[in-house]
Amino acid sequence: MLKQKVTDLLQEVLEEESSLFLISKEIKPGNKIIIVIDGDNGVTLSDCMKVSRHIEHNLDREEEDFSLEVYSAGISEGITHIRQYKKNVGRKLEVIMDDQNKVTGTLVEADDEKIKLQWKAREPKPVGKGKVTVQKEQEIPYETIVKAKVMVTF
Repeated sequence: MLKQKVTDLLQEVLEEESSLFLISKEIKPGNKIIIVIDGDNGVTLSDCMKVSRHIEHNLDREEEDFSLEVYSAGISEGITHIRQYKKNVGRKLEVIMDDQNKVTGTLVEADDEKIKLQWKAREPKPVGKGKVTVQKEQEIPYETIVKAKVMVTF
């Protein structure tokens, strides 16, 4: 019953705040509720508070005791939703595909079926000695992505 109530309340607040979307929802033993959200324009502390308050104020602690954590998806968690790819266009990604190939490049495009990465690579010259820098590009369908994460550069 708690799980369904939390799901319904979460749906309400995410419909109200259409730029936010759910990454994960977990209810652990002891009624520990953990919710991870992300947003098309990022997630502010105010967004987390709004989701938390909506859920907390509509659950009865007399009926069932619970603890609640609401936080934003961090970079370390990787990308799991199409909306996250779209909001990260222009950033550098590392993508591991189902054939175990790894590609690191700038996300230049993300639609509903695939992403497009671009990167520069050093390759041997076609004629003569030495190497030349070439622009590479690859389209990767979502169903072939095993893991993707934003690369932080300083």
